[in-house]
Amino acid sequence: MTDGPAQRHPNHQLAALIAEAGFSNAGLARRVDQLGIEHGLDLRYDKTSVTRWLRGQQPRGTTPALIAEVFTRRLGRRLSAQDLGLDACAPVYAGLEFAASPEEAVDIVSGLWRKDTGSQAELRRIAFTPAGLVVPSRDWLIGRADERVAREAVGGAAVNGRRGRVPGQSRGPDGLVELPPEVPGFDRSAGSRVGSGDINALRAVGDLFRTLDNAYGGGHARQALVRYLENEAEPMLRGSYGESVGRSLFGAVADLTRLAGWTSYDIGAHGLAQRYFVQSLRLAQAAGDRVYGAYVLVTMSRQAVYLGHGREAVQLARVAQQGVGGCAPPVVQALLHSVEARGHGVLGEVRACTAALVRAERALEAARPGDEAPAWARFFDEAQLADEFGHCHRDLEQYRAAVQHAERSLRLRGAGYARSRVFCRTVLATARLGLGEVDQACVLATEALRNASEMRSVRALEYVHDFSRRLQPYRDSPAVRAFHERAAAAGVAGMRTSA
Repeated sequence: MTDGPAQRHPNHQLAALIAEAGFSNAGLARRVDQLGIEHGLDLRYDKTSVTRWLRGQQPRGTTPALIAEVFTRRLGRRLSAQDLGLDACAPVYAGLEFAASPEEAVDIVSGLWRKDTGSQAELRRIAFTPAGLVVPSRDWLIGRADERVAREAVGGAAVNGRRGRVPGQSRGPDGLVELPPEVPGFDRSAGSRVGSGDINALRAVGDLFRTLDNAYGGGHARQALVRYLENEAEPMLRGSYGESVGRSLFGAVADLTRLAGWTSYDIGAHGLAQRYFVQSLRLAQAAGDRVYGAYVLVTMSRQAVYLGHGREAVQLARVAQQGVGGCAPPVVQALLHSVEARGHGVLGEVRACTAALVRAERALEAARPGDEAPAWARFFDEAQLADEFGHCHRDLEQYRAAVQHAERSLRLRGAGYARSRVFCRTVLATARLGLGEVDQACVLATEALRNASEMRSVRALEYVHDFSRRLQPYRDSPAVRAFHERAAAAGVAGMRTSA
């Protein structure tokens, strides 16, 4: 990997930290390479590379952040690229950090928003890394609650132990989505006070984008959501607020950030989605909302299931369960157990999957009208539980049970959850195929294909592609040939399989 041109002065800061850490030049290079591999990067640095850095040459890309993380792990204190005398880099790696403080969390996530609005193509190519799930989930589980998040105005600027940066005017949404007129903009002047109306606006925007995502796919409005976070949420986070409003603010922004990750996941930008989920988890901790943090973890678990990382999916679901204990409402408990079941299903663990599904079913049966379940958990109902059962039985090749539960989910599921209906209908088609009902399976998959083609959802199309791959043994059937022709016309035939 090529580095930048040499500077005139040696890097004494880096030399001092190398001595403090007890690294050799070759040892530092090896650790940077290993950390790069964790994040899908092939760096190939050696002791000569470190010698060049010591002479003042600047490593490019994400390498400064990787070097800083190597020293952070070794020395047990947070170090930035600037602390090492290196140029700051794009926040590509930084998005996987679980920040030490709410202030650092704001810096990391706002940098991610700004990068996303300006370099979408670059961020979409970032690889998902299973190793990047370990530290954030562990830190969330064992971390202490933030003692203080309030920022009070002093001399015209809000401070919370250090002076906050007040961003300048930046671009707004480009017309993909028009925000409703009742959602106000935030006063961006230095130290502006955040109030309950601002929190309500953030929640309303979340509801709007969630509805669009469910009906039309994550690609329909993802970029407008990220720009809203940059233009409206960041100034609020850097504004002035007391403890109560501050906790609510962090909670609302955590929800929007998770949604930004969810929509990124839906368009196949898995490394970027992973970073948004990690930052949402940290913001949820600042909000003091343990139950929402568990929801973020099961969202991460769902992504791991989709990418075939069953063991990591199970671990994330169990960390979420351990983190909330028995304090979560029954509907949330049902969600946590069902997501664990999905991980076991991917791994082919029949007994563990069945046990988790039974726990999920019992938890949902324990829910009563009027229970104080969070608003974000309302989607998890009998239709969603039946959907989870259907997916699990499909993965375990228990096709009759999969048909039963998928059909029940489709009967119960509202039309507004169009993408979920595509997923479930494709699961049903796969189960029918597993039972040898080829013609009926192709009819169901054709309907799923038609609906998926009307969305901006890579996941929806990949579900259909997975079904298409399973048709290989029946390729001479007229129904199969007709389906393949429609799939090819929709551009599904060449997609990777990961549904």
